Amino acid sequence: MAIKILPPQLANQIAAGEVVERPASVVKELVENSLDAGASRIDIDIEKGGARLIRIRDNGCGIGKDDLALSLARHATSKIASLEDLEAIISMGFRGEALASISSVSRLTITSRTDTQSEAWQAYAEGRDMTVTVKPAAHPVGCTVEVMDLFYNTPARRKFMRTDKTEFAHIDEIVKRIALARFDVTFTLQHNGKTVRQYRAANAGSQHLRRLGNLCGAAFVQRALEVSWNHGDLNIRGWVADPRGEGDLPEMQYCYVNNRMMRDKLINHAIRQAYQEQLSDGQQPAFVLYLDVSPHQVDVNVHPAKHEVRFHQARLVHDFIYQAVIAVLAQHQADPLTLGETGAETAPATWSPENRAASGTNHFSTPSVDSRELPVGQRDIFKRGGDASAEGRAYTGVGRTGGGSAYTGVGRTGGSSASTGVGSTSGNAYPDVARDPRQHQIDPVAAAQKMRDRPGYLPREYQRREGEIYRRLLDTAAADDKRLNSAEVLAGNTPPVADDVQSFGKVLTIYPPCYALVEFRHRLALISLPFAERGLRQKQLTPGGEILKAQPLLIPLRLTLKDNEARAFGQYQAMLAEMGIAMQVNHRQAILNAVPLPLRQQNLQNLIPELLGYLSHHDSLSHDDIAAWIARQLNDEQHAWSHSQAIQLLCEVERLCPHWVKAPPDELLVLLELEAAVKALKND
Repeated sequence: MAIKILPPQLANQIAAGEVVERPASVVKELVENSLDAGASRIDIDIEKGGARLIRIRDNGCGIGKDDLALSLARHATSKIASLEDLEAIISMGFRGEALASISSVSRLTITSRTDTQSEAWQAYAEGRDMTVTVKPAAHPVGCTVEVMDLFYNTPARRKFMRTDKTEFAHIDEIVKRIALARFDVTFTLQHNGKTVRQYRAANAGSQHLRRLGNLCGAAFVQRALEVSWNHGDLNIRGWVADPRGEGDLPEMQYCYVNNRMMRDKLINHAIRQAYQEQLSDGQQPAFVLYLDVSPHQVDVNVHPAKHEVRFHQARLVHDFIYQAVIAVLAQHQADPLTLGETGAETAPATWSPENRAASGTNHFSTPSVDSRELPVGQRDIFKRGGDASAEGRAYTGVGRTGGGSAYTGVGRTGGSSASTGVGSTSGNAYPDVARDPRQHQIDPVAAAQKMRDRPGYLPREYQRREGEIYRRLLDTAAADDKRLNSAEVLAGNTPPVADDVQSFGKVLTIYPPCYALVEFRHRLALISLPFAERGLRQKQLTPGGEILKAQPLLIPLRLTLKDNEARAFGQYQAMLAEMGIAMQVNHRQAILNAVPLPLRQQNLQNLIPELLGYLSHHDSLSHDDIAAWIARQLNDEQHAWSHSQAIQLLCEVERLCPHWVKAPPDELLVLLELEAAVKALKND
């Protein structure tokens, strides 16, 4: 068969297979067009479940006479004109396919008028070539789209339509989801001449709750916890249902990205992870959340119906959503942040896990917490140091210091009240938020002073010592006034080493791939950087008389252990806890909650079972033995070292392993013998 260009109607019918799945799909596309037109009121009339009639009427800006004919053509749109517009799209539609696809499988008529026109115009397409006819009509400013006899010319599609009741239920759900995204728009839904739904525009906060109750029901509102977090271009707001309380959670899972309704796996996964420890078997999380992100950081052109998106920084978005939800749930379980009228101290903040180190800079860090404030099941697991001042935080919860948000997050200094639980159980289905934010304000000066008064908090002293060590590395060791000749150097007649030598000397260069050439005690030496790094890791993993700080995992890791591994954990549990490895084991099911800092970027899914397998073959291991084994297993991702990386590593080794400087192991440092080279250069 010869290759031919498809007729316009057939091409549009094929395209309609992706866009127009059922009457609810038509309603979605047309209502989104009305929202893009700036409508504040949208009326939706349905007959016979949408099979006979779908009429969408709005009071938007309308379509001019000259654009009406093009509005029914494929790939014709006023919303984008270049790739730059597509990459920064903020409108609901942008492909210019909806009207053309719908008109190819139905009898579509569009009537519109702009505020600059004295009369309205009506357009419809007919015939095999989809010729558009435009004629005068009567209509106020705005637009009305009528879709009659859906799938009349595609019997195969029509026979797959369900009953009128089922199809209208899908339309009702679509309108509900759109109404949840746009509280500023009034929606009216009619079926067979009867008004079924009417959602009035809500502008004030109390009106938002009433509309939320109309859309989601009193059961959801009474258990709803308000979420309001932001960081940079990321902002999340909305409500999550408190999993505690009697009865199951209402089946309510709505998520929006830039006011576009989504069924995104990444977002759902983050929310489920936050709920994971608080839901019983069979329960599902309930939420209505709105994620706002820069249009440049999200791609909405990945799904025919725009139900899915791709985030340019998916890990960051996942962690941000997880932090927001789990912090609100934990905040609601803990006591509210309060201060006494006189002489009261700042109440401890609720714990929030840190961002996964593999995601880059920790944007979600929080001050340390008292373990007594943690929810049940997390106590004695997360023992954090929190040696950072309030003024050094890049991100401290919902907003920045002094911001005004309904939820201050964990450890925030300044700002408004703690998370406000929306609704009550007193019987009022749509209560107003009665809490006064001023009742829970925290004095930022007192909070910062309390943080500085913690034991071990000496940031300036620490920075001063680190600076001195680093400067010594950059300075060449001062030679004696008396110059040494080559013979003295080769004979080993070097000055005696002082007892207070604390440096490997100046790093001269890197000998590829992993050796540092240094000036050590007035001689040249090679240092093995991998060995130094392994020794440093072992030292960092060995408790030096105190328990290592456990770094909570952003997402607790679930593991299935063998019998011998479970027994080994029971034997070495206390020792592992002292090393910062916090894990809960129930029979053969284990949950890893925290690890020490050197293990944050490792493949814990493999490392922890291997560690337990190693422990199961030994009955009397010490901290040093375990730390040495772990250090040998850690992945060495550093294939080629740079000059600055070598300096940084040796600085850490000098600080944590000063005995290596005084007596370097043979595997770490080798002095270079230059006698043969010097003899080769003699020309006498």
